Amino acid sequence: MPIAVRAIYEEGKLRPLEPLELDEHAVVRISVEHFADDAERKEWIEQSEHSLMRVWDNDADDVYNALLSQ
Repeated sequence: MPIAVRAIYEEGKLRPLEPLELDEHAVVRISVEHFADDAERKEWIEQSEHSLMRVWDNDADDVYNALLSQ
């Protein structure tokens, strides 16, 4: 089962920032996603949430919900 963990790259090695429940010497496949600018990533997430809320939370939904409850 795939899991995602944050890690830090130090002295040529990836070090997980949380414990992993793996047997000693377990062979794993690693996929790396580099978070070069967490501020940029945070802004992207905030803008995405803002766009979603404009669609999700609007007066048209209230009309639709009222029609469904009849």
